[in-house]
Amino acid sequence: MTAAGVDVEPSPRVHHLPAAGAVVVATALVAGLPVALGDAGRFAAVLVLQLALVAAWVVATGIRGSTGSLALGGLAAVGADLAMVLPERPELDRLLAVLGLGFLLAVVHQMTRPSPRRYLVASLAGVLLLLCCVSSLAVLLAVARVDDGERAVQTAVLAVGAAVLAGHLVDLVLPRPQIADGVPRGLVGLVVAVLTAVVVALLRRDGGALVDSLSAAVYGASLGGVAALTAVAASYVVAERGAASWSLPVLQSVLPLAAVAPVAYALALSGTG
Repeated sequence: MTAAGVDVEPSPRVHHLPAAGAVVVATALVAGLPVALGDAGRFAAVLVLQLALVAAWVVATGIRGSTGSLALGGLAAVGADLAMVLPERPELDRLLAVLGLGFLLAVVHQMTRPSPRRYLVASLAGVLLLLCCVSSLAVLLAVARVDDGERAVQTAVLAVGAAVLAGHLVDLVLPRPQIADGVPRGLVGLVVAVLTAVVVALLRRDGGALVDSLSAAVYGASLGGVAALTAVAASYVVAERGAASWSLPVLQSVLPLAAVAPVAYALALSGTG
């Protein structure tokens, strides 16, 4: 499903700088449009990121049946978003309908490909993971609708953006101790990313009491940890791909947000953050 990896370790500049720029753009989009346009701006920003992720995922992974995969990803994005904004109270179990129908359509799509159907199982797995990612991004819309959700989702987006950006910048100059051969990511960058998310959450905390600070620290550490680990996982994809592509910075910037959204929702419901 993916292009064969190369033996030469990727250039740190090529690996990190485009991704850092994409992180800034994605964060500004999701954090800025709601300020300017309200709920409609958040809906538009999330949908733009979802569609960008769909296109980037299909290109980067080389899914067979790319046209159908693009259509399935786009339909899943719209369906998941509507499932989060149309009901009076957002509940994540509504996403199961999107994922269930998407699974059936993905199976039919792969089985109706022209023969010979090479990499059918790998392509099906890639489509299903894509559906999970775009549905997860839709959860950002649900976070904004819980009690004090506006502040929670803004804090989550800013903390994740700052954490991923800090991780890339640190690993650009000091990818040590290296996590894996051929992947220019280090433990120092991972730790700095989590600490950056904690700092952002503390700066945006509501109240100066000790309990408020502890809650904000837990919120930032949880989101930062998930975002940093997902960003490292995305770097594995980039390292395997080898050749530079516009799709890779998109994956590196959007996947951490997708992974963090359900965690932010759970923490917001519990009053953490």
